[in-house]
Amino acid sequence: MFSKLTEKDSAKSQIKLDPKRIPQHIAIIMDGNGRWAQKRHLPRTAGHKAALTTVKEVTKAASNLGVKVLTLYTFSTENWKRPRAEVDFLMNLVSSAFDIFMPDLIANNIRVRAMGELAALPPKTLAAVERAIADTQKNTGMILNFALNYGGRDEIVSATKRIAEMVAQKKISVAEIDDQLIEKNLMTSTLKSQANPDLLIRTSGEKRLSNFLLWQIAYSEFVFSDVLWPDYSPNELKANIYEFQNRSRRFGGLKKE
Repeated sequence: MFSKLTEKDSAKSQIKLDPKRIPQHIAIIMDGNGRWAQKRHLPRTAGHKAALTTVKEVTKAASNLGVKVLTLYTFSTENWKRPRAEVDFLMNLVSSAFDIFMPDLIANNIRVRAMGELAALPPKTLAAVERAIADTQKNTGMILNFALNYGGRDEIVSATKRIAEMVAQKKISVAEIDDQLIEKNLMTSTLKSQANPDLLIRTSGEKRLSNFLLWQIAYSEFVFSDVLWPDYSPNELKANIYEFQNRSRRFGGLKKE
């Protein structure tokens, strides 16, 4: 079994990507940490800790390939339902991860951003996030965008409330509400032309969106990898991008001859 996995990974490392068709924005649902740990008879927290190495390696690989935005689904609005001990561990892990990653992020010219209901994060976690954003704000390379305490429905509801308030204050009319106005009020608006992912990847074999970027993925290509997130690698990323490059994106129209 080990030799087959090694052979398969080696084949993926030989994949040649078209540099002109690298997805500008990749979003990843990082799934499978708990199952990775369970397979090794370890606590779930061991899977979350192992996942940090994957985040670091995949981030650098994406940047080197020419990806402009990498959005990672780090903690959802529903994840608060998990056991308190696991939630506390995750919040502390996020805090320490930013400090650990900072030298590599700066060395690779990567900018950190975060979206979600950030004010509801524990003070220590929020401070670490804000520090990472501030320390990398002058970087001009790939944006590493963390979705923290984020939910797609929550995002749309919040945008709707802001727009409704604008109408109530007579700043705009109902007739002025369109796709562009809604997009300006979403959490991804600061990403401008790269707000909508070209490619959405979910690891671990699960095939659902889990309330992630529900508006933005209207025309994204989906790739579902069977690899558990702690085992995900830069070569797997290349393979997923290769699959993306072999698809035809028509955005509701017809392919040009």
